[in-house]
Amino acid sequence: MKKTILLAMVTVLIAFGCASRDYVKQQIDPLVDRISKLEQRVTALEQKVDALGKMGADISAAKKDAADAKAMAEDAMRMSKQNADRAEAAAQRAEAAADKCEKAAGKAEKAFELRQKK
Repeated sequence: MKKTILLAMVTVLIAFGCASRDYVKQQIDPLVDRISKLEQRVTALEQKVDALGKMGADISAAKKDAADAKAMAEDAMRMSKQNADRAEAAAQRAEAAADKCEKAAGKAEKAFELRQKK
């Protein structure tokens, strides 16, 4: 009888104590699904990080271009101010020359009138 009880206990332990393949598969399948989903999310995140890295390089290039454009605009403004100053000085000289010409014309007219009266 002791042998029968011992055999029954061993059978019960084997039946309930060991995991069957189906049980292990039932327990692992949800984990496999979760791991697959997590791998997909990690891949998507890596792609986004790569895209942001490229975008960061594009932004850096755009900032450099903007700085270059700003410097060029400042140079153009400085040059146009210099040209405007030169043009103003030339206009003042032309006005002074016109005044001299007017005075000379006035003197010439008076001289002509004096000769006509003689």
